[in-house]
This record gives sequence, C-alpha cells and structure tokens, in this order.
Amino acid sequence: MRSGRRAADVVALIPQAGAARISRRALLSGFAIAGAGLALTACSRQTAFGASARPDRHLESQLNVYSWGDYDDPGNLSAFQKKTGVTVQLDSYGSNEEMIAKLGATRGTSGYDVVVPTGNYVPMMVANGLLQRLDHSRLHNFGNLDPLYTDQSWDRGNTYTVCKDWGTTGFAYDTDAIKRPLRSWADFLDAAQNEASKNTAVLEDPWEVTSMYFGANGIDPNTTKKADLDACENYLVQKIAPHIKAFNSTAVTSGIPEGTFTLIQAFNGDARQGMLATDKIPKNWKFVYPTPTANLWMDTWAIATGAQHPDSAYAFIDSMLEPAASYREVDYIGYSTGVKGLEERAKSEGFELPELVFPPASVIARLTPAELNGAAERLVSIVNRMMAKAGS
Repeated sequence: MRSGRRAADVVALIPQAGAARISRRALLSGFAIAGAGLALTACSRQTAFGASARPDRHLESQLNVYSWGDYDDPGNLSAFQKKTGVTVQLDSYGSNEEMIAKLGATRGTSGYDVVVPTGNYVPMMVANGLLQRLDHSRLHNFGNLDPLYTDQSWDRGNTYTVCKDWGTTGFAYDTDAIKRPLRSWADFLDAAQNEASKNTAVLEDPWEVTSMYFGANGIDPNTTKKADLDACENYLVQKIAPHIKAFNSTAVTSGIPEGTFTLIQAFNGDARQGMLATDKIPKNWKFVYPTPTANLWMDTWAIATGAQHPDSAYAFIDSMLEPAASYREVDYIGYSTGVKGLEERAKSEGFELPELVFPPASVIARLTPAELNGAAERLVSIVNRMMAKAGS
C-alpha cells in the first residue's frame, strides 16, 4: 500500500506531535483501517488501586475492569473504592478486536469482570458467549439513562449492556475558505472537490468514510448490496480520493488550531477538542451534524462471562450511572454518557461548547448506529483503494 505514495501528500498515520491528544475514538479508527479480522496485537497497561480501610462485606474485595486506555475518570474510580472498599484493577486495550481476542481465547477464564465493548461488536460477543445477561434489578440507576440511549438495535432491551459514552460523526469547515453554508454529506463531498480540494481530511474508519457517500445518496449506510458498494467504490476512489489530503482521525484536533485543513470529517467530541486547543475559540470554524444521517456510536458497560466478582461488577456499573459520576466522565473524556440532566448541568457550570457534546434531539433522532455486517471487508477494501489513489 505504500508503493508509489508520496508521504508529503497523503497522511494516514498519527503524527507524534498529536500523540498526547489521541482520543479513544481516533484510536479505534486507526485500527479499523487495518482490516476486518480480529488479529491485533495486545498492548495493555495495568493500574492497581489500593483498597479502602472500610471494606463492604456485601461485595467481593476485588474488581477487574478491562477498558480503553485513559477512558475512565480517575476520580470516579477513587470514589468507588473509598465508598465500597473494593480494590479496582484497570487493564487497557486499544481496540475492540484486541479485547474480543483476549476474552475469546480464555473462554470465561480471563479474570475480567467489567468490559467496555462498542455497541456494534456486542452481537458478535453475545453469539460467542463472551457476555453475561444483565440483571436490571441490580442496576438501580439504570433509570437515569435517557431513553434515547437505551434499547439500541444491537442490544434490544439492554439485555447485555448499558451506555457508557456515546457520540456521532460530522464535519468541521473553515468559513473563511468556504463561504457558503454546508449542511449535508452531499455538501461535504461537493466542497471536497472544490473549495477544499487537496485540503480535506477524512477519518480512517471504513464505515465512516463510506457512509458519506451512502448518506449523500439516500442509501442505508449499513447496506450490503453489491450494487451500492460498487457505486460507492467507484465514486469515492475516482471522484473524491484525488482531493483528499489526509486519512487521519486526529486531524481535527491539530488541524483547527494549526489551520492545516479546510474541511475535516470528525467525531463531535474531537471537533470540540480541536476548537478548545487554541487560546481563543476560533470564530471561523463551524461544526456540522450533517443530514440525512450519521453514526450513533456507543461504548458500553458489560459483564464478562465467567466474571469472578459479579457483585462488585454490578455495584461499579451502577455507580457510574449516578449523575455526579456521569458528569465527571463527560468532563474527563468530552463525550456524553447518556444520563439525563447532564446538558443542563454542563451549561450551568460553564462547560465550553456544550453543543458539540450534546446534539439536539432532532439530530439524535436521525442517526444510524453502525453495524458490523457482511460488507465490512468490502468497506476496508474501498478505503484502502482510496488511500492508494490519493497518493498516486
């Protein structure tokens, strides 16, 4: 794939300068482009927390959590430990594939209690017996979740998971360079070929990139129809790829403050991060929740099959659904937890650019959760071809 590519023209790697600001969503996208299989190298860290001097005799003394790197507010972990006396050990992974491979290889003996899969991977995990059914009677704070973020298509009735954090995809553009208003994916694709030609960045995630074409043409972004996929590939490779400057999921966090792009596909919370990366929020940048649809991604709390500390697992998940803990989570990672009342609290406490974390209900209603289906490998192939064409 590197053959014939001019590195100065097309960027598909995370720059070292932005390494400290890599979000969990950007990291996920970086792995997605590698392929549709489950064969990624594990690289985890471990952080053990000391037990409280006042253990709760109703809970096990240990809890093992397997989550994304730097994706859990330390204050919440400390508060849970002080309240319950449970020692929390946190291991981290860099992709759903890595987590699934670990759980699949151990078949109920991984030692992990709580895991954090992305929603569209849940059906695969359930089919392979990697997750336990949840007992909702033990999650007293489940009712704190807004119904918009429960009962998702990939886990009806929240049988196996509850929302941890969620977000969506849109784009940011420089209004000094693009004078007309942009509102849709069709507008994005048109601007990429005109005002933003050779100055456009898109994500590395195959579903996200191809969904721009599907959305612009009124096609279900989860389509598996060959005719749809063929048309998508032809358009994106031949019409759009020559205008793309970078396939980089961190482009928005550096591209806005540095002015290195004119048009950037981005996750909503990452766009906010880019706008806050300057001394003064730039007035010439606008973020768009594009019509007609975009991804509603969700990372979830779940209990692994074979969990050795189930009581502590339920207590931990329940504590994370408390409003105070949820707000700390939002403030820490910059994405909503789906708990009711957070937007109001954020606005009252001077939370900057809340509209980039809490989209209007009208936007949420038209979002489409991504599915992991039979088209996955084809989507990877399409984006790989785009990258090769962009660098030719």
